[in-house]
Amino acid sequence: VIQAVFFGICVLTDLSSLLTKGNDSQEQERQLKKLIALRDWVMAVLAFPVGVFVVTMFWSIYIYDRELVYPKLLDNFIPAWLNHGMHTTVLPFVLIEMRATHHQYPSRSCGLAAVCTFAVGYILWVCWIHHVTGVWVYPLLEHLSPGVKIIFFAAVTVIINIFYLVGEVLNNYIWDTQK
Repeated sequence: VIQAVFFGICVLTDLSSLLTKGNDSQEQERQLKKLIALRDWVMAVLAFPVGVFVVTMFWSIYIYDRELVYPKLLDNFIPAWLNHGMHTTVLPFVLIEMRATHHQYPSRSCGLAAVCTFAVGYILWVCWIHHVTGVWVYPLLEHLSPGVKIIFFAAVTVIINIFYLVGEVLNNYIWDTQK
């Protein structure tokens, strides 16, 4: 969903840019700058770190023991192409986007705070679903003791923050913004 929203914003930004080209409207220019800022923020804080996190975590756990993250039973309901659409194609598309478009990252402290807020919010949502239904969204969590779950959730939050930093460094490298 994050990727779909992000790429929808990208299309909207590109269309708005094309439609306002050659137009002297200050208001349209101001709105386009806001849209570009939103696109860049979503890329920096959500699309890149969450996308890379999903691909690396999903396939790492899947290779170790697929039943912990994507039980074989799901193959009856979710075709392989859709699984790859959710857990594989995210990475090449987000890397292509990073190479094709320069994104202005927020200040490091604001970016990391936003990533942490998202991670903690998502973890709380996963725990809430378990509280209400008695079922963990990710089967892996069934096998972890409460103490190990806390360590796991903390590690996940650290990892997604590392991916934010990797995205920032990669964006700066590709666009040579440090020179």
